[in-house]
Amino acid sequence: MAWNLSSERPIYLQLMEKIETDIISGIYKPGDKLSSVRELAAEAAVNPNTMQKALAELERKNLVYSQRTSGRFITEDQEMIKEMRDEIALQQIKEFLQRMQLLGFTKEEVENLILQNSKGGNEYE
Repeated sequence: MAWNLSSERPIYLQLMEKIETDIISGIYKPGDKLSSVRELAAEAAVNPNTMQKALAELERKNLVYSQRTSGRFITEDQEMIKEMRDEIALQQIKEFLQRMQLLGFTKEEVENLILQNSKGGNEYE
């Protein structure tokens, strides 16, 4: 699992986004147990305090919950995960459309490009 962190944005936010992406993409399933803070920090090559902050924020968002003696787990609320997935997808679409507009594409041109590139299968290039 590559973390690909950059110094341009706060690391804890990037950690949160990576874990959120892993949740909505199904890498982490509802109810899965997360590795310990130290293990996740080592995997991401970050300070454990930074990972702790990211996990605490995910808990605050109710995506992760703690059981005192057992560790942290992914929420079992599948509706919340679906809503988060849809929200992130909509955000990505809006950002894409804004970039295309900056490049001078009309709505129709963008639609045509998408249609042309979606023919022939479900693979994204």
